[in-house]
Amino acid sequence: MDKILYTSQQKYLQGLRKKPDPVLVEIEEFAKAKKVPILNWNAAELLEILISAQRPKRVLEIGTAIGYSSIIIARKLKKKGKLDTIEKSEDNINLALENFQKADVSERINLIEGDALNIMPALDQKYDFIFLDADKEDYEKLFYYSLMLLNKGGVLFVDNLLWHGYAAGSKVPNAYKESTQHIRNFNKLFISQDALRTVILPVGDGIGLGIKM
Repeated sequence: MDKILYTSQQKYLQGLRKKPDPVLVEIEEFAKAKKVPILNWNAAELLEILISAQRPKRVLEIGTAIGYSSIIIARKLKKKGKLDTIEKSEDNINLALENFQKADVSERINLIEGDALNIMPALDQKYDFIFLDADKEDYEKLFYYSLMLLNKGGVLFVDNLLWHGYAAGSKVPNAYKESTQHIRNFNKLFISQDALRTVILPVGDGIGLGIKM
């Protein structure tokens, strides 16, 4: 795998990290032990800063997983802010709901159960901030749905655009070839959009940021 950051740089940044919340630490440890994909902590801190700066009224998260990023978002919303988050895995949904209770953010989060490809076209409201972190083969369709649901001046935050380093790699394991191609195709689509001002940052596993023009 091609490195996004050298090990020494990762250790250095890890050493500078502020002490995270115990609930988030517990989720990070659980995710690592059970191999549940969650947002890299570097990217999570970027997400937290963006939400804090923008203070969106309504946020849509596509891919709840076990609620790690949901909690980060919910804690930085305005007083009457709301997060809608979509998840199709029943196992993840149960864990996420438990984690929301532990973090005392349940009242700010509306967890929508089901497939985002079916749910998003039926949503009847716009969002100030959308976080996309779902199945990579669905990124293109979910991206277009996100564009329709995003307010003008709204922020689109997309995870995994370097895909473990394989998006820029010359040697890709067979198990990752198809997903890597999905990400490469998506990156070209993302960067070429006229409706968004976009950038891809080498933070975490690669973060795409777009502002709707």
